[in-house]
Amino acid sequence: MSAGDTEALMGYDDVLAAYDPALGLEVHVELGTNTKMFCGCATTFGAEPNTQVCPVCLGLPGALPVVNAIGVESAIRIGLALNCEIATWSRFARKNYFYPDMPKNFQTSQYDEPIAFGGHLDVDLEDGTVFRVEIERAHMEEDTGKSLHVGGATGRIHGATHSLVDYNRAGIPLIEIVTKPIVGAGERAPDVARAYVATLRDLLKALGVSDVKMEQGSMRCDVNLSLSPKGSGVLGTRTETKNVNSLRSVERAVRYEMCRHGAILASGGSILQETRHWHEDTGITTSGREKSDAEDYRYFPEPDLVPIAPARDWVEELRATLPEPPAQRRKRLQAAYSYSDLEMRDVLNAGLLDLIEETVTAGGSPAAARKWWSGEVARRANADGQDVPSYAAGLGVGPAQVVELETLVTSGRLNDAMARQAWEGVLDGEGSPTAVADARGLQLNQDSGALETAVDAVIAANPEVAEKIRDGKVQAVGALIGQVMKEMRGQGDAAAARALILSRLGQA
Repeated sequence: MSAGDTEALMGYDDVLAAYDPALGLEVHVELGTNTKMFCGCATTFGAEPNTQVCPVCLGLPGALPVVNAIGVESAIRIGLALNCEIATWSRFARKNYFYPDMPKNFQTSQYDEPIAFGGHLDVDLEDGTVFRVEIERAHMEEDTGKSLHVGGATGRIHGATHSLVDYNRAGIPLIEIVTKPIVGAGERAPDVARAYVATLRDLLKALGVSDVKMEQGSMRCDVNLSLSPKGSGVLGTRTETKNVNSLRSVERAVRYEMCRHGAILASGGSILQETRHWHEDTGITTSGREKSDAEDYRYFPEPDLVPIAPARDWVEELRATLPEPPAQRRKRLQAAYSYSDLEMRDVLNAGLLDLIEETVTAGGSPAAARKWWSGEVARRANADGQDVPSYAAGLGVGPAQVVELETLVTSGRLNDAMARQAWEGVLDGEGSPTAVADARGLQLNQDSGALETAVDAVIAANPEVAEKIRDGKVQAVGALIGQVMKEMRGQGDAAAARALILSRLGQA
């Protein structure tokens, strides 16, 4: 079936009325090590094809692997962060299969003796509930190479005229995190899948073990799904949708497969246990190959690698390096900064939490930090196709500049409009906030006599508005403040002008 073909689908509500979904999520994470898992080849993303290879990762005769110690350390830290038990003794195995992107015709992985097992991860759903996902295992393995199919319309092997293989990725350290069957999610199954992958991504990023860039393939999710008759408690036949590489696609793939399975089962058909390809453009899956079982891979212990037996004191040392769980940190900072749920959501969506925390630590207020980072700098970063931290770092702008800008406002040197001009100058590379303010002549007029003259003139020119304020309609004062600021050429203190107007009109 091609990517343009569609299969019969059952309505989502009809699926839920007749069947119970079960999920299984397998997330592959490329570790951010400098070298590969079993050799000294570099792991730089985007290098020229087949320039980061050697006899070991190409599987040439006589080449012997050596385990990457940082890879093992990262695997243990991931296991601990997922509340797993760390094995006192584990070993690698050969997973045998033939595919052009696997140069050795086997993958060095772990099978029945993984480094970490039996954990869980609690995920927050949008409805405010917490769903616990049980972790079966987290094991070490190596990545495969990358095939490029040329000449076809879809980029897949069907219809291609020829294929190319880049082995740069072959041998890069991977951690595969496998959940136990996720049952009981019901209609929330797509949301649970997305929330789990999002929570896992945040956790791995906080650990510093991977850049977790799903768009570059350094974090990929295989979505296993099955349906069983409502209330039966028996798991159905599963399909595995491979290499889903965005949070949105994880959610969509689960929903699509639920509707596809439902249509097949309702028509009296049976589900083929197979791998499926996800198509981002059309939002559908298509058949890949029949899914192999473990025995088909003929696992056996890797004879060229010694077992991994981490000392307990080393494991506890690594446990002490774990950061605060991201979800817990978010809740703590939201409470400390008095952000509303909407404000916090916007901060998180823009990737600003680290910058804001750094700014507050440097002496800024939470309100000012959120205001300045989420305003003009965010607009410019979006227009440039970057996230705010990367864009700001490229400009050499950081928390110190925001704190300095806030100080200019709180000291009475600048009003809000002036501060915006100064900030734009900083982003344009004109210097620090103070330097920009000096160069542009930005300075509040502190002459109380000039302010009083402007206020009296504006009140006299607007008797109807003044009368409304005298009658208690204080909200009308905004119109007069604007005119006062105009009279003072933007250099007046709006707060002082407001207080003086209300005082003059008997509303102080």
